[in-house]
Amino acid sequence: MKIFDTIAEMGHEQLVMCHDKSSGYRGIIAIHDTTLGPALGGTRFWKYRSDTEALVDCLRLAKGMTYKNAVAGLNLGGGKAVIIGDNRTTRREMLFRAHGRFVESLGGRYVTAEDVGTSTADMDFVHMETDYVAGLATRSGDPSPVTAHGVFRAIQACARHRWGSESVAGKTVAVQGLGNVGQHLCKELHAADAKLVVTDIDPARVRQVVEELGARAVEPDAIYGAQADVFAPCALGGIINDATVPQLKVEVVAGAANNVLLEERHGTELEKRGILYAPDFVANAGGVINVYSELAGWTSKRALRKADEIYETTLGVFEIAKEQGIPTYVAADRLAERRLQAVGGLVRTRPQWPRKS
Repeated sequence: MKIFDTIAEMGHEQLVMCHDKSSGYRGIIAIHDTTLGPALGGTRFWKYRSDTEALVDCLRLAKGMTYKNAVAGLNLGGGKAVIIGDNRTTRREMLFRAHGRFVESLGGRYVTAEDVGTSTADMDFVHMETDYVAGLATRSGDPSPVTAHGVFRAIQACARHRWGSESVAGKTVAVQGLGNVGQHLCKELHAADAKLVVTDIDPARVRQVVEELGARAVEPDAIYGAQADVFAPCALGGIINDATVPQLKVEVVAGAANNVLLEERHGTELEKRGILYAPDFVANAGGVINVYSELAGWTSKRALRKADEIYETTLGVFEIAKEQGIPTYVAADRLAERRLQAVGGLVRTRPQWPRKS
């Protein structure tokens, strides 16, 4: 892998490889674009099969955050961090304090938060070493409810576009992944009288949703072929691929997972099959909205109101796709790039006198 060629092609500004011997910390921080503001993106803790896999995941996620923040209308750039290792470890304080020191070394260019494999408690350890962290338990806290609400609103927008009404009553939604976001999404869908088909690698989570919400459970690999109206991926990315696309028996794909398309061409494949796709970074922007609310001093109610805007943003993406005859994932990119270009093209004013050195 030619790293400089890769980051140049993807448009990244900075890549930091981090190591702390005493804690065993191995991390990567990627800053994609800071046109709109400091790069914001969570820290993912995952047992990657190789360093290359970790690097590629970090780069893709960082770019996704740039587009997510831009489409959400936030004054933030995009970045991401990954920590390589077993996220089930109980030895977390020194690991995350080491991570915090590397975040601090970037001087505010990157602000981190929780993500897959990390928690608000982990962010408290990061906060011991840096102020450039959000999503703390004592502030905006767990972003999962806001993320799930944004996905729910995206699904409603899909329903309106595809079936003429935003109501999901009587519609069947297949939810893959029952972590915090997936469970909150199931609760909102259930409250809206949708039918649920669910799966997760953790049987306990599946039992809980089945018992509480009357969902029907299927094995993890069976979720792709489940007969449903909507497929809501809420686990890891890359699950829309050559193997899964032919199995889908849905009219809509809209979920909380990042980088759902393994490759961009899989978005085109969904289009060819007549499946409406709500681009992931549009649908799942509620989480970053929640984090931004902490930085901006918003109340939780205002964060939820901002997440409600995902409904109109999703419809806007569909309108661009229709007008220009392009797949929805391309339309979402163009919407984000339009804002990046507009802000990037503003006049840069300078102080009359030189700053003191």
